[in-house]
Amino acid sequence: MTERVALVTGGNGGIGTEICRQLSSGGYRVVTTCVNPEAEGVEAWAAALREEGHDIGWVQCNVADFDACARMATEVEAEFGSVDVLVNVAGITRDAFLHKMDADNWRSVIDVNLNSAFNVTRQFVTGMRERGFGRIVNISSVNGQTGQFGQTNYSAAKAGMHGFTMALAKESAPKGVTVNTVSPGYVRTSMTDAIPDKVREAIIGQIPAGRLGEPQDIARAVAFLVADEAGYINGANIPVNGALFCSF
Repeated sequence: MTERVALVTGGNGGIGTEICRQLSSGGYRVVTTCVNPEAEGVEAWAAALREEGHDIGWVQCNVADFDACARMATEVEAEFGSVDVLVNVAGITRDAFLHKMDADNWRSVIDVNLNSAFNVTRQFVTGMRERGFGRIVNISSVNGQTGQFGQTNYSAAKAGMHGFTMALAKESAPKGVTVNTVSPGYVRTSMTDAIPDKVREAIIGQIPAGRLGEPQDIARAVAFLVADEAGYINGANIPVNGALFCSF
């Protein structure tokens, strides 16, 4: 395989880091986005991965801003080459019951978690279609499938990501481009580490697998979907949740 370029938005988070690591191990040239390199410590993050043997590039970009994404795409393709694989990971939470949620917290979650999928994908899908190859994976959430207290904004955005996936899969399949969703359950990251022990134990008690997921569990699903050989899997939602939620 010619070295393919993989762009992972928000790749310096808990799940994103493992996706970058696994794609790099699979022979991809991996690039990630960050909003504020200094605040996010991206240079130190990249240096730590280099010590492991993973040379991950990065570009500054607010994925909630369409024009910033257009500039980012120009920069990425000039420095790293055409993007063959896109993994939309970037996301935030701003939890509150709807009757207490302000408009800014609604808009910010929709912008970062849903609109970003359009903002970023729009920059690269034309090139994928023209080259006859592309792999797009959108990271949704079990809470986009089931809903969750205090997360109307997050649940709506994550459900919308899979609607985006299904429609774009139908548009893109004739051109050799696949578009799929991975919906993680509760995964061990800094976000879940911050949950009070009692609450975390209650969550784990509802998971038939009896544990939180690990970032590697999600990254393995992504690596499977972006492989050259995965061309007939298109428009799917792959749940990785330890049987917390099962559907067909």
